Amino acid sequence: LLASFEVDSIQLLMLDPDHEIRHLLSNNGIPIDAFPYVRFVDDLGVINQRFLRLKSPWLGPFLTPEYNNLFDRPSNLKSIAILPLICSNHLVGSINLGSQDANRFTRQHATDFLARLATICGVCLENVTNRERLLISGLTDPLTELHNRRYLDRRLEEELSRSSRYRQPLSCLFIDADHFKRINDNYGHPAGDQVLRELAKRIRSQLRASDVATRYGGEEFAILLPQTNLSEALLLAERIRLEVNSHPIYLDQGESLQLSVSIGVSETLPMLGKSHHKELGSHLLACADQALYIAKSKGRNRIEHEVPEGSAVKHSDKGVLDSNNGA
Repeated sequence: LLASFEVDSIQLLMLDPDHEIRHLLSNNGIPIDAFPYVRFVDDLGVINQRFLRLKSPWLGPFLTPEYNNLFDRPSNLKSIAILPLICSNHLVGSINLGSQDANRFTRQHATDFLARLATICGVCLENVTNRERLLISGLTDPLTELHNRRYLDRRLEEELSRSSRYRQPLSCLFIDADHFKRINDNYGHPAGDQVLRELAKRIRSQLRASDVATRYGGEEFAILLPQTNLSEALLLAERIRLEVNSHPIYLDQGESLQLSVSIGVSETLPMLGKSHHKELGSHLLACADQALYIAKSKGRNRIEHEVPEGSAVKHSDKGVLDSNNGA
């Protein structure tokens, strides 16, 4: 990229005040540091104030320290070109080119090519972002803002393949809000929606960025835990159970209620070279669902686990965590 532009430094600054683009990357398993020349900022104040109203490229000498924040590594730069990125008449970032040659970018240079480049980049970025928004909207539950079952099905195949390739365990949690029908009956469906949003928030607070949290349906949530064995999954399930049960939920209508959850846990380790991921994935979910059923039948507010057939994981006695015995 540097050679293509015949420059010594390049930086793409992208306005991302709500971390939407960063979330899109994270949801697709792409680490932010995979792009060393890209910096996402909450506020374009990081760009020197004189550039905030730019409508066309600016070329000129590099002034220190005034322009240092335009580049991550601005050492020895003598001239720069600032290409504003405009989407829907709004400045959304800039492409910053820097050279150690003082004559590489001067105010006498024509800017037609750079202006066209900036326009094309702005349109491409807007199109990609809008496309990803549409894709995510079809894979996201609008009430809880968690992923939906369709997304779970897609990621399950990917995670099983990765688990098989690297010989790493994959665990699953099924979480169900206890006595949720009573909440709808006693407080109304708006209160039930508020409880589901708060439950999703508390579940998410205990997860890693690599974990896949989904609303499976109704008051039931499914969580995929890559690189997580059964013991680790049980500990996480207990943290979630305690977090949900630790303090009441205050409803908008002025009342409060105490919520508990039942959790089913399953783990699998796909056998190397096997291609039965779809079947094993179905078994992984079914075992977590069955363990959840057992937890609810034994009194709720507890955790049970099962291991699917066909997994390389050795079967063990069913484990249980509940509010009384702890393990």
